[in-house]
Amino acid sequence: MTTAGGGATDAEALDAAFGDTVRRAGASIGALYLLTPDEQQLFLALLHGVPADLAEPWTRIPMTAPAPVAEALREDRMVWVGSQDEMARSYPRTAMALPYPLALAAAPVGGAGRWGTLLLMWPAARPAYMTQRERGLITASCGRLGRLLEEAAQHGRLPAPGGRPRVPPTAAVRRAQAPELAAADFVERLPGGSCALDLEGRFTYLSSGACALLGHEAGELLGTLPWQSLRWLDEPTYEDRYRAAVISREPVVFTACRPPDGWLDFHLYPDASGISVRIVPSGAKPPPYPASPLTARTATPAPAGRLYQLMHLAAGLTEVVGVQDVIDLVADQVMPAFGAQGLVLSTADAGRLRITGYRGYDPRAIERLDGLPLGTAFTPAGRVLTTGIPAFFSDLPEMQRVYPEASAVSGKQAWAFLPLIVSGRPVGCCILSYDRPRPFPAEDRAVLTSLAGLVAQALDRARLYDTKHDLAHNLQQALLPRTLPAVAGVSVAARYLPATRGMEIGGDFYDFVPLGDTAAAAVIGDVQGHDAAAAALMGQVRTAVHAHSALGAEPDQVLSATNRLLTDLGADLFTSCLYARLDFAARRVTLASAGHPPPITRAPGRGARCLDVPPGPLLGIDPGAVFPVTEVPLTPGLLLLLYTDGLVERPGVDLDDAIAGLARHVALADTRDLDAFIDTLVSRAGTSWQRTDDIALLVLHHTGTARPAAGRTR
Repeated sequence: MTTAGGGATDAEALDAAFGDTVRRAGASIGALYLLTPDEQQLFLALLHGVPADLAEPWTRIPMTAPAPVAEALREDRMVWVGSQDEMARSYPRTAMALPYPLALAAAPVGGAGRWGTLLLMWPAARPAYMTQRERGLITASCGRLGRLLEEAAQHGRLPAPGGRPRVPPTAAVRRAQAPELAAADFVERLPGGSCALDLEGRFTYLSSGACALLGHEAGELLGTLPWQSLRWLDEPTYEDRYRAAVISREPVVFTACRPPDGWLDFHLYPDASGISVRIVPSGAKPPPYPASPLTARTATPAPAGRLYQLMHLAAGLTEVVGVQDVIDLVADQVMPAFGAQGLVLSTADAGRLRITGYRGYDPRAIERLDGLPLGTAFTPAGRVLTTGIPAFFSDLPEMQRVYPEASAVSGKQAWAFLPLIVSGRPVGCCILSYDRPRPFPAEDRAVLTSLAGLVAQALDRARLYDTKHDLAHNLQQALLPRTLPAVAGVSVAARYLPATRGMEIGGDFYDFVPLGDTAAAAVIGDVQGHDAAAAALMGQVRTAVHAHSALGAEPDQVLSATNRLLTDLGADLFTSCLYARLDFAARRVTLASAGHPPPITRAPGRGARCLDVPPGPLLGIDPGAVFPVTEVPLTPGLLLLLYTDGLVERPGVDLDDAIAGLARHVALADTRDLDAFIDTLVSRAGTSWQRTDDIALLVLHHTGTARPAAGRTR
C-alpha cells in the first residue's frame, strides 16, 4: 500500500517488490534502471547482490548504447544473454567491461508509461536458455514494478537521478554474527586458514591459521580490504579475482606470494551474504610472475575497479559522436573513477578557452572562467594548454600560492589540470576538482595523463563532427519550408525528424503549395542517403516540384518534368516522391507516385485504409518514365497521411505488414489536433531514442469549410 504523504512507504513497497523479484527469479544480482526525465539515459536506482562501488561504471547508460539494458527498453522486449560467449558476440562493449561467466536478462518495466529496465544476472552454471515460466515471472514482475512506479510518480516520490543507487536490505543477506564455540573449534581444527569477506571485500572473520599465514593479528585485519591491509595483495589481478567471485557467484582460485617466498593458494566461495575463503600453502610450482610484488614495481597500480572504469570509458569514447557526448561520458565515467566532485571541459577557440561543459560548479563561477585568453595567469589552464604539461594541486594553499583568484572563484580544494593535445596541437583542457584536499600519487597522475590523451582524440573528432553537422543541418533547414501556407478548407501539419545516427540529416522532404483559390498540392519525397549531398539534392527536387506545381501541371506531369531534370543533372542519388493534387471545386484528389510508400486515408464512417497508388520508377533513373495517376473523392472530413519509409521500415518486419499496422493505428487515433496526432505516430513507431533513417510526415485534413486553417510545421 502507498499513501500520498508517505514517501517512505512508496520506497519500501518498491524495494520489497524488487527484492522479491530477484529472489523468485533465483538471480544472484538484480538492478532496476529508470529513465531520466529527458528520456535520454537510464540511471541505476536499485541494486541487489553487489555493493554499489562495483556497479559504478554502469550507474548511467545512454538510451542509444549497444547494451542489453538500453536495448530492452528501446525495442520494448526482453533481452536474454545465456553465456559469456553470447555476450561477446552480441554486446562486445559490455563483455569487455564485464568479463565474467554469467547469464543475464533485461526486461522493460512499463505500464501507463515506460519507466525503465529490470536487469537480472545468474551464475554461468544455470542453463543457457530461459523457460516460459521464467519469462512469465519476469514479465509479471515488471508489470508489478511499473504499477508501483506509477503510484510513486503520482505522489511525487519517484527515485531521482544523481547519487548512489539504493541497496535495499533483504532477508537473504545474513548478518555477520559471532560464531558458536563449536563452529569456531571446527574451523580452527582445519588445516590452513579460513576467513570471511563481506560483499564489499572487507574481512569479517579470520581463524588463527589464517592470521598465521597472512602474518597479521585478526584485530589488524578485521574491517579492512585485503588489497589495502596486505600490501603484497595490492595488485589489480587479485582484486579482480574478488570481483569475479562476487559478480559470477562462481568459486575462484588464485595464487599469491607473501614475501619473500611464501606462496599461498586462495579459494573463494561466494554467495549472497559474502565470500568464504580457504588459504593453504601452495603445493604447486610458483608461477613465473610476479617475482616479488614489492620489488617488481615502484608505484602502486590503480585498483582493479578503476581499471575497469577506464576500460569502460575507453570503449565508450570510441562510440561518442558530438562534443556533448564526450562531456557526458567523461562526467559519468571519469568523475566517479577518481572521486571528483567537479569537472570543467574547455576547448581552445580563437586564442581563448571556451568552456564547453561542466559539472559540480556554480554557473556564476563558470561565467567568470569562460573565454579567458590561452595565456591567462588567472588559472593554470592556459599554461597547462600551452606547455602540454599537466598540473596537480593537492590543497588550497598550494593553489593560492600561484593562482589566488582562481581558487576563490572555483570554491574547490584540490585540482587536476589535464592538457588535451592531439598531434602536438592543443585541443582543450580537462579539469577535475575536489571539495576536499586530495593527494595525487604518481600512479594517479600517470593514469590521468594517459586518459587525457584518449579524451583529446575523442573531443577533436567530436568538434569536427559538430562543425559538419551544423553546416549540413543549417543547409537542410534552409531547404525545408519554415511554415506551411494557409489554404481554405484544409488543415495541415508536418514534421521532419533526422536520423539519430550519422550526421542527423537526410534527404526526406515535404511541401504544401496553394494552386489558386480552389486547389492545393501536397508533396513528400525521400532522396537516397543521409549526408550533405542528399540534403542538397533534396533542395533541387523540392524546388523543381514546387515550380512545376505552380505552373498548374498535373501530378504525372510534375513528376515527369522533375525526373527529366534529375537525369539531365546526372545525379548519383535516386529519389522517391508522392504528389497529391487536391481540387476543392471538383471534390477529388489526384495522386502520382515515383516509387514512394502509399498514403493512408481516413474518411468519416469508413475507417482508414492504405490507398492503392500504382507507383512509377524512382526519379533520376529513366528520362522517359511514365507515372500512373490515381483519383479518389475529396469528401469533407477526409484525412490524408503522407510519410516516408523511415516511419514504417523496421529490421525483420515486412513493409506491407508495417504499412497495414500504420493504417490500423490511424483508424483509431484522435485527429482533432494534427500535431498531437503526429506525436502518436512517431511514438508508435518506437523512434524516440534511435532512428537509422530520417522521417518526414505531412497530414492533411479536409475540413469542408471556407475559412483558412493555418498549417503547422515542426
